[in-house]
Parts: sequence; C-alpha cells; structure tokens
Amino acid sequence: MSLLDMIGPVMIGPSSSHTAGACRLGLVAHHLLGEAPREARIGLHASFAKTGRGHGTHLALIAGILGYRPDDARLAQAFEEAERAGLTYDFRDVDLGDVHPNTAVIELRGETQSVTVQGSSTGGGVIQVTHVQGLGVNFGAANPTLLLRYRDAIGVIARLASTIAAAETNIATLTCTREKRGGVALLAVELDHDLSPEAVHFLNSWQVTDWVRMLPKLMDG
Repeated sequence: MSLLDMIGPVMIGPSSSHTAGACRLGLVAHHLLGEAPREARIGLHASFAKTGRGHGTHLALIAGILGYRPDDARLAQAFEEAERAGLTYDFRDVDLGDVHPNTAVIELRGETQSVTVQGSSTGGGVIQVTHVQGLGVNFGAANPTLLLRYRDAIGVIARLASTIAAAETNIATLTCTREKRGGVALLAVELDHDLSPEAVHFLNSWQVTDWVRMLPKLMDG
C-alpha cells in the first residue's frame, strides 16, 4: 500500500479522491483534443450522476477540461474560469451498462478538432481510460501515452515499435483495437518517456495515419 492509497492525492476542493480522478479524466480529454476547448458534453454514469455535485465532480471535470490539475487553486472556480475561457458545457445522466460506477464520457470540441473520451475514477485519484474516439483502450495516464489512429494495415505496429526504439524510449504497455480488418484502428502505447514533437510529427506523416496525440503523464499533481 502506498502513501497515496492511505491519504489520497494532493488536490484543491472537496476531499473525495474521485474528484481528483474526475479532474484527470477531464485532463485526458483536454490533451487529446489538442486545442482550446469550446464545447463540452459530459455524460455521468451511476455514482458520478447520483453523488457528483456533492463531491465536486462537475467542477473537477470542467477544471480538467480547461487544463487544470487536481492541485490547481482554480479548480474551485472552474465554472467561472470556463465562462472566462469561452467554454460552454452541459451535463447529463447516462447509463453506460456494466462499467465502473464512477464513469464519465466526455465529448469535447474546439475550433477544428473534436474528441470523445470515456473513463473511470477508480479511487485514490487513479483513473482508467476505456474508450477514445469510440474505440476501446486501456490506460491510466500514469505514464506518457501515445495514441495513434490509422487504417489497419500489415506492419504498422512493427514500424511504430521501431520508431519508438529509435527515440530511445521503451514500451510499457500497448493495446490495439480495430473496427474490422482493414478498417479504422487505434493504438494506445504507454511509454517510459514522452516522444519528441519531431517523432510525433513523423508518425502523423504516415499515409495510413489520421490522428496522433502524445498524452503526458498525469499522475503528478
């Protein structure tokens, strides 16, 4: 058992560890959007829907979407900060089936980009992201995480692994989901270190690739 398990994460606002988790889920969506958010639609499942307002879940999700970490003093004023930033948002209750009760689905839009993220706050500020852009993933943002959406083709994973090795980092975990053979596929790769912007640009230049994001480690702060 770690110290985090016993006392919870460092954060601003209500003391629920799920509030820190909600903030990190918003942060995942913020980073994967890749530009300033303008519109957010947030579905809250089960416990998040029933107890979210009392635990500060709504504030924390908006704070994360704005790019604030759980220990940011602006979290408690996230709604006011959203108004100043020109972010509109709405919350709704959803039934996502047999998933963790503290689960949210975030649909986020900017000027030119959009992203959909589903994930759960599992306790102690820890999160598990289960879907990105409608495809299944499995990562917790405790490591830098590369996401790459592409047209399913032979050799893409091998080529990606070679690129990562050339960047002198290592793969911690890798998950791949595809709609069908030859259809849209999504890779989520947890790494020991961030890839450089140049490496990300190189991956984005591949003919089969249509979306690449380098998500930073989010478990600090």
